[in-house]
Amino acid sequence: MCGIIGYAGNKNPMPILIGGLKRLEYRGYDSAGIAILNAKKFYVQKSVGKIEQLVKKISYRQNIEGGVGIGHTRWATHGKPTLTNAHPHNSCDNKIWVAHNGIIENYKDIKNQLIAKGHKFKSETDTEVIPHLIEEYSKKGFDFKKSVRLAMSDIKGTYALTIINSDEPDKLIAVKNSSPLLIGITKNGQYFAASDATALLTHTREIIYLNDKEMAVLNGTGYQIETISGQSINKKIEVLKEKEESIQKSGFPHFMLKEIFEEPEAVENAINGRLIYKEGTAKLGGIETIKNELSKINHLTITACGTAYLAGQIGEYLVEELSGVSSKVEYASEFRYKNPVIKNNSAILAVSQSGETADTLAALYEAERKNCLTLGIVNVVGSSIARQTHAGIYNHAGPEIGVASTKVFVSQLSVLILLALFLGRQRNLSLTEGKKIIMELSSLPKKMRQILKQAPLIKKMARKYSKFDNFLYLGRKYNMPIAYEGALKLKEISYVHAEGYGAGEMKHGPIAMINKNFPSVAIATTNSVYEKMESNIEEIKARNGRVLAIATKGNKKITKLADDVIYIPKTLEPLEPILTVLPLHLFAYYFGVLRGFDVDKPRNLAKSVTVE
Repeated sequence: MCGIIGYAGNKNPMPILIGGLKRLEYRGYDSAGIAILNAKKFYVQKSVGKIEQLVKKISYRQNIEGGVGIGHTRWATHGKPTLTNAHPHNSCDNKIWVAHNGIIENYKDIKNQLIAKGHKFKSETDTEVIPHLIEEYSKKGFDFKKSVRLAMSDIKGTYALTIINSDEPDKLIAVKNSSPLLIGITKNGQYFAASDATALLTHTREIIYLNDKEMAVLNGTGYQIETISGQSINKKIEVLKEKEESIQKSGFPHFMLKEIFEEPEAVENAINGRLIYKEGTAKLGGIETIKNELSKINHLTITACGTAYLAGQIGEYLVEELSGVSSKVEYASEFRYKNPVIKNNSAILAVSQSGETADTLAALYEAERKNCLTLGIVNVVGSSIARQTHAGIYNHAGPEIGVASTKVFVSQLSVLILLALFLGRQRNLSLTEGKKIIMELSSLPKKMRQILKQAPLIKKMARKYSKFDNFLYLGRKYNMPIAYEGALKLKEISYVHAEGYGAGEMKHGPIAMINKNFPSVAIATTNSVYEKMESNIEEIKARNGRVLAIATKGNKKITKLADDVIYIPKTLEPLEPILTVLPLHLFAYYFGVLRGFDVDKPRNLAKSVTVE
């Protein structure tokens, strides 16, 4: 949540900051602001709303030769989206400006102490205490870097910070603790700080990931990285593989639609080079070093939030059915508060697109405190979860810009299938079954592209149902979490009331809501629970409910039960979710667009939830 961009160099910072903010807007779009320091003079501008509002207020091409600058796009935590609450925030003497992502937990105590010393505050934010605290240490004679260090020692909470100070106008300081922040470097005197690498792809692919309690000092001649306590660090430079085209719409009207059409490719990228047909298993280099430990585990806890949690629910089914390892999925946001019982020979698997999800990281820390083996499935190379776990698997799905996750969700499902297959072949899953799964998994991208050809039909369905404000999504077994996912996407994108339910629970409450104005989306594919789903549809129709069914190609009988049907190709039951979710993603997309909403930036949501 929130996006940060910082620059130090000899070029005009203005277009660099604005360009970076545009690429970071999916992380927050309540308000935005920039502060540029050149020759000890500040240029500051803020706006409420999306980046376009900020661009309208500034001289976008204003000629500023060199200097340092910071920019911020906000997802509000403390205080409403207003000009006063927008970042960057400044000290009383206007010398220090700060952009912040995270939450300062003890800001009220610090604020009261500073007020008692004469400091004046203007905003409702927790962030504003930071420049005032740095200013207070500067008054005691400490230089910029030392003042920042001392201020950080007083602060409790999470933060990614970029800080500039007119007393040392050539410097930009970046500090990280439990919130993502990285440094970009070039060979021609350009240095950057950002909360996400996508902001830097236009300028550099050479990245340094900061760890917690690390600080970088940037200027036009170089950079230094050290701990907050002052110990110098030599950090490895990573080279990004993503191309700039991956963060462009490429002719699609929205990133969300582009990313839905990239779902087949996301599955291909997740499985390429990882399938060993001859042995009926998966080769997962990221967990190779702990394969012996994995062969001994008898329980796996999957922890995640949001859409990743729903992927984890399917992972629970997959791991138990294919490997026989006892498995359960836990909300990361609740995991550390319930005093979880972690037995010997257990492992924790954290699933997160960004690899920075605050609650999921906290769950990992709790697992580590209990000496548990930790694994991760993440999409962002070098992210906090990737570094925190003992071993893990990358999605390789590429950047996902749309706030509502689509292609990364199917990528997560693909990786979970590979992991379940790997664990299964370590145990009792037969070679024949392993080969069958590999063959069918390899065929899924082709089948997904067949579904995408039905986009005009699905758009027509969305138009037909767009007048309704309530939906019930139903599924069983592997498709029960897909019912949750379909409902979640509709809620996120179009703000209508939609509930996902296990179809077996329909009679235990939700059926009371059914009438002609409360349609149901039923996932009724031809599998081991098809007859049960058929009965659920009969019960809905007996109460004058409308039904849109997702069914297996060739099932003509269902047309006599459901009002509308979208067909998917036949596949193995454990692999069905990768196909059944695709028409639901398209349905949600078209539904939201038809209602006139910005589906890439749904209200109140941000892409990476880096605060609790």
